[in-house]
Amino acid sequence: MVERSRDWLNQAYRDMRQAEASLKEELYEWACFAAHQAAEKAVKALIQRLGGEVWGHSVAALIDALPENFRPFDLREKSLELDQAYIPSRYPNVHPVGFPGSVYTRVVAERLIGYAREIISYCQKKVTQVNREDSSGPQEK
Repeated sequence: MVERSRDWLNQAYRDMRQAEASLKEELYEWACFAAHQAAEKAVKALIQRLGGEVWGHSVAALIDALPENFRPFDLREKSLELDQAYIPSRYPNVHPVGFPGSVYTRVVAERLIGYAREIISYCQKKVTQVNREDSSGPQEK
């Protein structure tokens, strides 16, 4: 398997740009969905950098799949909230009334964008850490 963590992170950053643009345009449901996508791709970058395979769309499940010493326990609850935007932000039939654009708010979008930023930052730091460790060669014990 080709290691493509850099590609996953680059797309995570682009998805964050989309989330911010959607927030600015008051497309809050799309801001929430793009924030979810950004977080998902950042965690997938870290999983791939650690040699794992990346499957699924649940940010929380992806975090749970990380080795324990790489799991950001303080971000797991936030990832659960991001997961709630994966399908409901796009489909009217998920909601008892209304459509996604009528039920997502600026407050929710700003919160989810903030969570995604935290997850991206964490994953970027860990990918960089692993890269440094790999480039420094074997360590004496």
